[in-house]
Amino acid sequence: MLKFLIRRILQFIPMVFILTVIVFLFAYLAPGDALSGEAIDPNTPREVIEERRDALGLNDPVHIQYWNWLSRAITGDLGMSTHFTGRAVSELISQRLGNTFYLGAFALFVTLIVSIPIGIYSARKKNSPLDYAATSFAFLGLATPNFFAGLLGIYLFSFGLGWFPTQGSIGSANLTGFDAFISRIQHLVLPGLTLGLSSTAIFMRYMRSEMLDIKGSDFIRTARAKGVGSKSVLYKHTLRNALIPIVTLLGMEIGMLLSGAFIVETVFNYPGIGTLFLSGMANRDYPVIMAVNLLIGLSVLIGNLLADIFYAVIDPRIRLD
Repeated sequence: MLKFLIRRILQFIPMVFILTVIVFLFAYLAPGDALSGEAIDPNTPREVIEERRDALGLNDPVHIQYWNWLSRAITGDLGMSTHFTGRAVSELISQRLGNTFYLGAFALFVTLIVSIPIGIYSARKKNSPLDYAATSFAFLGLATPNFFAGLLGIYLFSFGLGWFPTQGSIGSANLTGFDAFISRIQHLVLPGLTLGLSSTAIFMRYMRSEMLDIKGSDFIRTARAKGVGSKSVLYKHTLRNALIPIVTLLGMEIGMLLSGAFIVETVFNYPGIGTLFLSGMANRDYPVIMAVNLLIGLSVLIGNLLADIFYAVIDPRIRLD
């Protein structure tokens, strides 16, 4: 297992390097540059603008610009925002990262506790009324865009029933202790359910499909022929093998939840990384755009690394590949 971990971590390093190159080139090749996001007086002399470009390093060769950005990013210096004047990008991200983490964790929690039990039950009771209901819900969840589900949730449960707030991450900055916790949960319910809707549908379908495939396998028939109990066949043999692709999917889902949060955070005016990124795009705040892209890319790579590690824990044969 130790050799497997070392090998996977060594493979992780060049992928991070490639990610930084892609993130930098994405910003470098985009229209405008970091100076475009700053509010510059149109009457400013060209010489002054060029001096500013020199100070920002925008006139340097591309490889020099990349190295300067990368060396600063490694130390945690992600530059200064050109839209939020005088604010460091790392400070902006640290203020909002917690909210996006809570949102993603809530959505993932709902996804797992709903999709896996229903997926298992649907496979056990194939073609039953609940199986048809779960299948219909899964297709509906896959077909419904996040923004529509969010707006529908606001209409029904905020304006209609008044159960949940329509925006923000907490009722008031003055709340503390248990009141602050309850307020955060209330603000998470609607965006969290919206964000987890499509993931729940995907996990449910995967779980059902994997369980049905494995139930028909030779080793399951052999276990039954040897007199292994039905619960043991289900939970020890079938479920354990069915969870292998689910773990892989779970690792990929971490990055998808972060990128999917962009739309959900906008619909609910939720102060997270997604709204920060869209603000950066609207104002050509390239330091913010590059930092958020790097963060999402790293979350996807780390999610896949964790998935591979759990994959090896569940199925020891993976360590020998």
